[in-house]
Amino acid sequence: MTAGDSPEANKLPELKLDARQAQGFISFFKALPADPRAVRFFDRRDYYTVHGENATFIARTYYHTTTALRQLGSGSEGISSVSVSKNMFEAIARDLLLERTDHTLDLYEGSGSNWNLKKTGTPGNVGSFEDILFANNDMQDSPVTVALFPVFRENQCTVGLGFVDMTKRKLGTVEFLDDSQFTNTESVLVALGCKECLLPVECGRSTELKALYNSLSRCNVLLTERKKSEFKSRDLVQDLGRIIRGSVEPVRDLLSGFEYALGALGALISYVELLADDSNYGNFTIEKYNLDNYMRLDSAAVRALNVLESKTDLNKNFSLFGLMNRTCTAGMGKRLLNRWLKQPLLDVHEIIRRLDLVQAFVEDAELRQGLRQHLKRISDIERLTHALKKKTANLPPVIKLYQSSIRLPYIRDVLEHYEGQFSSLIRKRYSEPLNFWMDEERLNKFIALVEVSVDLDQLENGEYMISPGYDPNLAALKNELTAIEQQINDLHKQAANDLDLSLDKALKLEKGTQFGHAFRITKKEEQKVRKKLTNHYIVLETRKDGIKFTNSKLKKLGDQYQKLLSDYTSCQKGIVARVVDTSATFSEVFEAVAAILAEIDVLLSFADLATSCPIPYVRPDITPSDQGDIILEGSRHPCVEAQDGVNFIPNDCKLVRGKSWFQIITGPNMGGKSTFIRQVGVNVLMAQVGCFVPSERATISIRDCIFARVGAGDCQLRGVSTFMQEMLETASILKGASEKSLIIIDELGRGTSTYDGFGLAWAICEHLVEVTRAPTLFATHFHELTSLAHVNAHDCPNLSSVGVANYHVGAHIDPSSRKLTMMYKVEPGACDQSFGIHVAELANFPEDVVNLARRKAEELEDFSQTSNISDGSEKEVGCKRKRVCNPDDISSGAARAHRFLEEFSALPLDQMDLKQAMEHVYKLRNELEKDAANSPWLQQFF
Repeated sequence: MTAGDSPEANKLPELKLDARQAQGFISFFKALPADPRAVRFFDRRDYYTVHGENATFIARTYYHTTTALRQLGSGSEGISSVSVSKNMFEAIARDLLLERTDHTLDLYEGSGSNWNLKKTGTPGNVGSFEDILFANNDMQDSPVTVALFPVFRENQCTVGLGFVDMTKRKLGTVEFLDDSQFTNTESVLVALGCKECLLPVECGRSTELKALYNSLSRCNVLLTERKKSEFKSRDLVQDLGRIIRGSVEPVRDLLSGFEYALGALGALISYVELLADDSNYGNFTIEKYNLDNYMRLDSAAVRALNVLESKTDLNKNFSLFGLMNRTCTAGMGKRLLNRWLKQPLLDVHEIIRRLDLVQAFVEDAELRQGLRQHLKRISDIERLTHALKKKTANLPPVIKLYQSSIRLPYIRDVLEHYEGQFSSLIRKRYSEPLNFWMDEERLNKFIALVEVSVDLDQLENGEYMISPGYDPNLAALKNELTAIEQQINDLHKQAANDLDLSLDKALKLEKGTQFGHAFRITKKEEQKVRKKLTNHYIVLETRKDGIKFTNSKLKKLGDQYQKLLSDYTSCQKGIVARVVDTSATFSEVFEAVAAILAEIDVLLSFADLATSCPIPYVRPDITPSDQGDIILEGSRHPCVEAQDGVNFIPNDCKLVRGKSWFQIITGPNMGGKSTFIRQVGVNVLMAQVGCFVPSERATISIRDCIFARVGAGDCQLRGVSTFMQEMLETASILKGASEKSLIIIDELGRGTSTYDGFGLAWAICEHLVEVTRAPTLFATHFHELTSLAHVNAHDCPNLSSVGVANYHVGAHIDPSSRKLTMMYKVEPGACDQSFGIHVAELANFPEDVVNLARRKAEELEDFSQTSNISDGSEKEVGCKRKRVCNPDDISSGAARAHRFLEEFSALPLDQMDLKQAMEHVYKLRNELEKDAANSPWLQQFF
């Protein structure tokens, strides 16, 4: 986002302070406590200012120039300043709180040296800035703040976790064991959509927690350190009893099962100041979060599968969220979709229930279109309910909730007209709950309250007013106002007759804040009546668009009208407060209805996507994780096929237990390997979310986790080398994956030397096959890995029991022109050659460079073939860099390499400095090199 986003951004407001005012402000500003995360804005009424280091940050980040900076004060006492228009402030606030997660936002109001902090916002708690952030945009995600309390005992790490979602007014807590890479913690942060994390400040000094800090960075979470003394559980039950809806006994029972999570919850309640706002009392819910309910996704998998939107996306179809978001409601559906994509289901019956509902909507276009037509008129009920509980609440949220409520009978009628095979499910899931919440004691009671208390006729004029008949005092004031208005209208007619001007067309009656009631005519008309105007009227204002004037009678009536209106407003204000308070008592009803409508909205979105694509999606068959295979026939990548100008070539993927559960995929760059393995992950994720999938036929054996190692992303920005990032992500897979997971690995080992990389790749493959035994797609340029599929079953029985199979992406080289054509088809068998030089030709490398590369490659392949011939045989080797070793050599050598990898992965690298790490690695390498003396297969790596 740049300052050029709006024309006004380039016209910087000018900060005008005299020397005394400037000195007073500078003294106040310099006395503020240092906080490197806080960006402090000062409200100057018509614009805002930012000062000091914040000013430089704003100028460079949003104006992209330091010429926007001004000096406030003189000499060494002066401070840098930058002015920000209201539009620009809104854009910066959205970026700081919704996009970035490295700053907090403070807004001060006041003057001179007397300023007060009016609002503060963090990425995890945007409540005080909601009116600015979502004035013209739907709220797509509910920001969550998490508190963690990690404890190390007996070589185990227990993590106590508490979280709060201020939009839904929901608290949650969980306690679990974690590994040294904090894989469980990262998956919970992803699933909850965490934006901010509280940690005891003492954690920063622990080497054991370095991996946790890295995990927070990968998840783009703002770290907030608090004193350890804040992580206390004293009085927690009593505090929660005040803010949790219902009896305190269930809360006490829930908390009794935790030890460390209680401190995290206590720190959270203190940090977001839940007890300081009495509108929170009795309005929160609390739940125990269960890690086993959802598929685990870490930040690497979310990036690799393009699950969520990114600022770098060229269009909305670049991400799964952007593609699947066809929701109609204002915000609720988007937020639920966002949460579902981060929390794919593991319960077979729950997934099938969602798929049944999607199928009902897919098969009945009338049902689908009827519901979507009404959902488009539903406001964001969740946020409106939240707004009712604020101290500043007024009539607009009540009116919008009323307007949404009166649409519900239409939605219920459309649902009840459905008579397809899933009619009993739709009745039980939606129609009956809607009828329950819409009865006379619930939603209909709220509708009746609004209809009797609010003047609905005034809504057409954009006015939110209490109905005069609702209160006797209000009715009396309304009658007086009406009488005065009638006298003013009569006076308007008299003036028109007196001036001989047509009513309304030439002589207009206006009501404004500056002059109250006044007449207005154009300058052209003024020439006709100038004499009368001068003698009998008082001219108030002369402008290009006309002349405003009054007379003594109109001024007197106008003053009476203003006084009555003031009395009416005061009287109405008290009644509005009562209506709003009464409406807030229906919060539970609104929240239940919002949940139903949001779910219908998302499932309709799935159905709309499945039917509107050029090639429709299909319903997947779902089996438990210990049964069935993963079969995708004619599968496609939903985001790639949705791009303009793409003619996507579908491929089959058959991950079959005992046959092809572990697949090694070879082939040229740009041949489609990466797209293929990602599309399998995306299809599995979509199926477990409850959506149809882009395939001709699909069977999914449920996966508890998707691990992905497909690119280093922005690791270098965090000071981590590409290869180190590869190793860290692979370590997470080796430690966290189980036979119920799905593993996707692309080009592992290319960040180091060829032989080191190949050795690591081989050992990792063997570990995944023998120990992890999860379905795996392993795309590689190490063609030698394909020999894993032919390892003797007698030597490695686990390899054959899991099922290792080779696949390749097809490519054709024209013999005469040597031109490379990608086929984009995944076929059985290993690739028999490398295409790197042909890809370089496609990239228009200079011809002499290509020819030299070809000669050098041939020399290396000749050397590789002649130096590795066994038994005096002159047999030709057809594979790239292939060594001729007997199966026993390969098996024993691979076993030793596997042991090396296990020893390497067991090293506590996150607790060592660089020197210690290198010493341990050199020791392991030297031991491996000694053992290689008796292994021809291992010797090729040294």
